[in-house]
Order: sequence, then C-alpha cells, then structure tokens
Amino acid sequence: MQTLIQKLAIVFRDRVLRRRVLFVLVALAVFRLLAAVPIPGVDHVQLQEFLGNNNFFGLLNIFSGGGFSSLSIVMLGVGPYITASIIMQLMTIVFPKVKEMYQEQGEIGRRKFMQYARFMTVPLALVQGFSFLALLSRQGIVGDLTSVEMITNILVITAGSMLIMWIGELVTEFGIGNGVSLIIFAGIVSALPGALSQLVFTFDVAQIPTYVAFFFVAFVIILGVVYISEAERPIPVTYAKRVRGQKVYGGMSTYLPLRVNQAGVIPIIFALSFLLFPQLIVNVLANVGFGGKFQSILEFISTNLLENLWVYGISYFFLVFVFTYFYTAVTFDPEQIATNLQRGGAFVPGVRPGPSTAEYLGKVLVRVTFVGAVFLGFIAVLPIIMQGLTGISSLAIGGTALLIVVSVILDLVKQVEAQATAREY
Repeated sequence: MQTLIQKLAIVFRDRVLRRRVLFVLVALAVFRLLAAVPIPGVDHVQLQEFLGNNNFFGLLNIFSGGGFSSLSIVMLGVGPYITASIIMQLMTIVFPKVKEMYQEQGEIGRRKFMQYARFMTVPLALVQGFSFLALLSRQGIVGDLTSVEMITNILVITAGSMLIMWIGELVTEFGIGNGVSLIIFAGIVSALPGALSQLVFTFDVAQIPTYVAFFFVAFVIILGVVYISEAERPIPVTYAKRVRGQKVYGGMSTYLPLRVNQAGVIPIIFALSFLLFPQLIVNVLANVGFGGKFQSILEFISTNLLENLWVYGISYFFLVFVFTYFYTAVTFDPEQIATNLQRGGAFVPGVRPGPSTAEYLGKVLVRVTFVGAVFLGFIAVLPIIMQGLTGISSLAIGGTALLIVVSVILDLVKQVEAQATAREY
C-alpha cells in the first residue's frame, strides 16, 4: 500500500504523467456529457420498462457506457468497433496475410490492422443503428419516424459511435490505460449511484440474506479475478554460454512467464458481442410481421432459446471458454516464441530447441489456459445462476460488470506503476 501511494505521488509530481491523467479525466467527462444527450422522440418511461425486462439490452448498455439507457447520440458506444475487431481477429485465422500483417510486420502492421477495423466499424454501426431504431420504433419507445428522420438518426448515432471510438483511441495514445476499456468502465461506474439509491429505496428486511450473499460473492469474485490475473506458470529458460574473444557471454537462467489468464477481459467482451447479434436479429425479424411458420420459428427461438436463462447461461459459458483459447492463440504464438529463443541462444532445459520447444510451450499453454477459461466462464455465468435462484435480474449484469471493472482497474494500476517506475529511473 505504501509503495502504491509513493507511485501515485510520483504521478502527480511529474508534469507529463499529470497531463496524461488529466487528459483521461477530461475525455471521460466529454463522453459522459455525450451520453446524456438523447435522440429526439424518446418515451423514457417505456424505455426504462423495456430495459428492465430485457437482459440482452442491459448487456448492450454496458458496451454503450450507459448511453443506451437514455438512447443518447452515443447509444451504440464502442460496440461496433469491438465487433469489427472480433471480425479482424477471426480473419487472422482464415487469411495468412492478415495474420502476417498483425504478428510479423511489427508496429506498422498493427496500425494497418487497426485501420481496417476502423473502416469496418462504419457499416457495422449503420446496420446496428438501423436495427435498433426499427425495433424500438415498433415497441413504441421511439415515435413513428419518417424516412428522413430515420436516416438522420442513423447518421447521428453512427457518427456518435465513431466519435467514441476516436476518443477511446486518443485516451490510449495520450492518456494512461486502454481507452475502449476505460469507456466501458466509466459507463459501468456511472450507473453505481443509481443502483445504490434504488437498493436503498427498495430495501426489504426479508431480503437481507440475499444481499449478504450477493456482497460475499462479489468479494469472492474480486479476490478470484485478482488472483487469476496475477497467476503465472514460469517456464525455465537457460542461455547457452558463448565465448567471444576473452569474454564469456550467456550461461544465465531465467524464466518465460505464461499467464493463467493471458486474454484478460477480452473473452467476456467477445462473448457478449457474439451474443448480441443473434438476439438482435431475432428481435428485429420477429417484429417485421412475417407470418406462417417463419414467425413461429422466430418466436420459438426467442422464447425457448434466447430468453431461457439456463440455455443462455450455457451459451455464455461456452463462448467465453472458446474465446479465451482463441484470443490466447492469436496473441501468443508458441512457434514464434520458440524461434526467438533459438535465435537468441536460449533453450528450455530438457527440451530440444525449435519444433520440440514449440510443441512443449503449446502443451503447457493449453493446460494453463484451461484454468483461466474455466474461471472466466464460471465467473461470467455465476450471476446468472444467482438470478435463477434468487430472481433478482440485475445480478446477471452486475457480475459481468464487476469482472470488467476489476480487470480494468488491475490493468490501469499496472500501467500507472510502470509509468511511475520509468520516471524514477
């Protein structure tokens, strides 16, 4: 604790770091102001009732940073940008040139990669904007829109989504921490005062055991996220001795850290984005007015699959589990690591350099990632299990939000410490 206080003192004494922190605060304040500007013609009473009975749009509200709860001009938030990033990550598996650009071309390749993701964000925002407005209009939340009003609103919320994406990237470049994660974090934290006030006004003495259980589970989740996020599997690495002239180089031993949760909070975000699309399609098509068997199929999917709490929980767990392995495979390439070790004259004791080292690292990574994937999946669906047992729907959103908040805070603390340590030296 004392070390953290010393690091914070260094941050506020250093002019550059102080400017970075101030830039983050100003950017988040601008974002919250934009989230308070609604699009015209919104029936806020029906909107709150609609959101209260729909977990799907509650999860979407997390991505929008709270902008969807008021149908603001930034109601889409960073959702389209995250979806575009997911599509680009999937393309690294399908197209070798995209993988080469992302992993082997260094900083220039990653900039091109992110530029393509930005271009893809625009059509995705247009499609999502039209889908949401069409759905909300049929629900009576947004009044009947003319063609001109519909196009205008779509362009406004698409521009709002691109603006939020730009603010997030500015925070990443000129601030501290990941800008997109901080925007989601700000939206979650901004909802806490309202949630606490609602808890106070609706306090029921008979629900005290439920409240105690909820806070206990939240405390356990925080401890578990911190522990798993910091856990590592060290792989011993030894550098071969090399003689150059009269000097001997190498011969030292170190280790390669394999994190248990290599992917961080990204699998949760990927899984939620993946779940948004089928539910959105079903909700939109079910209100278009298709008749006959097609309407019955859509109603069956919506009622028995998407709105079934246990089926939804199983799908959520499966997607988090799969995306944990997927993102780990994208960001950590055992073959590339083995090649770099061999070029540097390093080897894992008892394992031959080259392909054998890559195979060994792959096996260890699969076992280590399994623990992190199961943990993330279980923590993600634990609030849904509690909702099924207690009937309190807000817990299903609160667990995911808590997981994101803790992970973002951990990452932010590490980056602050790294910046402060660099200034010390």
